[in-house]
This record gives sequence, structure tokens and C-alpha cells, in this order.
Amino acid sequence: MDRYKLVIRGEQPLNGDTYVSGGKNTSLAVIPATLLCEEPCIIENLPDIEDVRVLHRILLELGAKVDFNTAEKRMTIDPRSVKSATVPFQYSQMMRASYYFMGALLGRYGTADVGYPGGCDIGSRPIDQHIKGFSALGSEISEYNGMMGLKGSLTGTIINFDMVTVGATINVMLAAVRARGNTVLTNAAREPHVVDVANFLNSMGAKIKGAGTDTIRIRGVEHLHGGTYTVIPDQIETGTLMIAAAATRGDVAIHGTIPTHMEALSAKLLEMGVSVSSQDDVIWVRIRRGHRPIRLSTQEYPGFPTDLQQPMSALLTRAGGHSEVIENIFDNRFKHLDEMRRMGAKVIISGKTAYIEGVPQLRGAPVTATDLRGGAALVIAGLMASGMTEIFNPGFIARGYERLEDKLSSLGADIHREAAE
Repeated sequence: MDRYKLVIRGEQPLNGDTYVSGGKNTSLAVIPATLLCEEPCIIENLPDIEDVRVLHRILLELGAKVDFNTAEKRMTIDPRSVKSATVPFQYSQMMRASYYFMGALLGRYGTADVGYPGGCDIGSRPIDQHIKGFSALGSEISEYNGMMGLKGSLTGTIINFDMVTVGATINVMLAAVRARGNTVLTNAAREPHVVDVANFLNSMGAKIKGAGTDTIRIRGVEHLHGGTYTVIPDQIETGTLMIAAAATRGDVAIHGTIPTHMEALSAKLLEMGVSVSSQDDVIWVRIRRGHRPIRLSTQEYPGFPTDLQQPMSALLTRAGGHSEVIENIFDNRFKHLDEMRRMGAKVIISGKTAYIEGVPQLRGAPVTATDLRGGAALVIAGLMASGMTEIFNPGFIARGYERLEDKLSSLGADIHREAAE
């Protein structure tokens, strides 16, 4: 149990301007990827979130020299002093993205020992496609005491993923950039952070083509130099703020965004009756009437992102009618709706589908976050509800959002931290 809780007094419309932090999903891949370089790297626009701090500690454990300037959102990493290729189990269990050290260490040193990844409990999250890719490149793989051992000289090949997987696409790409010869990844993920990681690697001397399509071609190189790279804004934080504005019937301008990354969410909000417009890097969200119900189905990019399903389904508990949410990516991503029943939400969950009947009002109640995006969904619910909502275990939220409560407070929300008993 976290030492603090979030307390929200709802029914306060959000109004004003806010800014989006750097992308969590890009940052969690780019930071391990710096180990592939042979000179110092400077990564800018990093979010100050718990997962980034865990990566900082892992890099120090490996022997890298690291300076994380949280005020300037910049991390300087010198991999030349790395003396170990082992990420202990106690560190890997802190986060899902710890598996990126497998691809980075294997690509650079030809060996890696990394504990099985942790992260949120949102259903089955196997790493079999990662292992398939590493094995195809020539790595010998062993398992022992909760650790995954990888070793071998890598040679490029053709790898077809059995399913679209962001993590495996990035992880195998990390290993392949330093392999001998050419690698082709087919059925690859197309998410914006896949493209951003490829852009980072290319800026350091890699030769990657096709990122953003389902076929990525990689020509292995012997060396990667250092440099400075700025990660893209966070797509999921952008979407969460957009949903929060709609949920409170507010009027919010969100700066520092990439509107084309948000098209799937924008389309669904428009379908609900929310006004969404954009210009350059600013997205405006406004609403003047009630929300219409919709049918929502999560898909790989450019479809509706699974990471926004939970905040969006929270919004739908107040829509005027019956909505249907189908979760196609993970098999255990409706826990937040169980919590929201305490607040008066009317939901029936059947397998991968949630049937939501909108209610006129939610009521504040004590609820518990069980995962990152589910925690954000409970914040959305608290902003809509009458009375006071207490969210316990908000540390999940801090893993992926940089002081979300401060951004919401600046827009007029009544939300703050209190000590938890």
C-alpha cells in the first residue's frame, strides 16, 4: 500500500491550458537503447516518472555513468563504463519495460542476463515473440531462477512475428542493429514510439528503414556513436487529458502534442458529441452538452489504443445510453470498472466485452488502483463524481504520469495528495 492517497472533490470543470510530458513508452525503450552506443548520449524531454527512475537505477547497477536532471527533463548516459550485462530480478520486477535490456545488452555485448519483467497485472503478457526473435538472430537462450539468459553472436535474418507486438518489435530491433548482415521484421508494430525509437537509433548511426509500417528492414552496423535526442510527447497522457476535459465538460487546450497520433481517440470523442480541434501542436477539447454512447474496440495502431480504453470506459459510465467496450489486446483490463461500481457505475463484464449503461451521476467513494491506466481511469471517475473520491495505491499512476494531479489542479480540478493510513 502506498503511503499516500489521491483525494478528489468532483464536478469541477477543467478549463485552461496545459502541456504534455515526454513519451513514457519511447523513453522506456530509448534509455536502455543507449547501451548500444559507444559514446555518451543525451536524452531530452524525458518524463519524471517512477519507471524512468527505475531505469536510472538499473543503468547505475550495470556500471554506466548517469546524470538525470529532472528539472530540465534530460538524462546524460555514458555507457563506456558498463561492467555488467546482468539486470537483477529485483530491478526487472519493478517494470514491464525492463525487458528492453535484453535486446540492448545482447546487441552490444553478445550476452545478457535479465530478470523476468514485472509491471501491471492486466492479463497474460508473454515474451515468447521476443524470444523467437532473439533465437532467430542466433542467440542461445536459457532460463534460471527467474532470469533469462541470452548469449551468442547475432546474424541478420527474416523474422515474422506471430502477432503484432510493440515490445517484441522494439526489442528485436535493438538487438538487430548491431547484428551482422540484414534483418527484416514482418508483421511489425506501427506505433509512434516504435518509429521514435528507430529515429533515435538512426540518429546514432543505425540503418533502419520502414518503421511505422508492418515491415522493418535493418542493416547491421559495427558501431553506434553518441548524440542528443528529444523524445516525442506522450500519446497516452495526451489522450488522458483529452478525456478528462470531456468528462468534466470543460474547455482545455493541450500544448506540445502530435494531433495525428490522436486521431483514433479524437474520432470517438467526436462521435460522443465532444468538440475536438487542433492546430500545429495544440489540441482543444470542449463540450457543451451530454455525451452520446458509443461502441469501442481496441486495436493495434492506428486503431484505438488499449492504454486509453480504461480512461475512455470511465467516461462512458456517464454517457446517455448503452455503450460497448471490446478489449482485444489484453484479457484482464476491466478491473477499474469493478472499482467504479462502488461509485454507482452500471457495468456488465462478459469476457473481453464490457457493457456500460450510462448513469446520471457517479458518487464519490474509496477505490483502489490496481494498474497504471486503470488508476488514471479512477481519476477520471473521481473528477466526474459528486462528493469525495479517495484513490488508494496511486503509485501505479506515478509510474506513467508525471504529477498528473498537478496538471489537473492547474486546470481547476480539486485534487491533492494526503497521507494514507
